[in-house]
Amino acid sequence: MSRVDQTLSERDAALLVSSRQWPVLAHRMHRMAQQNVPFTAHLARIAPDTATWRTGPPSGITARLLLTAHHALTTPLDQVLPTGPRVSTTATRSRSITEVPDTAPPKQPAPAAHRQHNTPAPRQGRGR
Repeated sequence: MSRVDQTLSERDAALLVSSRQWPVLAHRMHRMAQQNVPFTAHLARIAPDTATWRTGPPSGITARLLLTAHHALTTPLDQVLPTGPRVSTTATRSRSITEVPDTAPPKQPAPAAHRQHNTPAPRQGRGR
């Protein structure tokens, strides 16, 4: 937590630490520290006043900060941070509702002589 306070402004750090998802981010940062990954350098990318997560309605600022912090911790330092949610192409493909065009010739109705009628067959009786 102290490194987050050193990296982000007091307001931003307070928003992050008071969120419900803070334990997940804290665990990720702890693992990064164990692996000697400079997580403060990752977090520093979200600190500028011009960061994209700062724009938008005030009611969504915490959600945008959390998403950006997650991206900052999971994106290598040499890559640009994504500005929106990441999209899994596999998941997108599995949920696709795009229809494949039907290339089969249209089915023709059966000739009238072969159609079945819905009337019952006459009863065959015993010569009464």
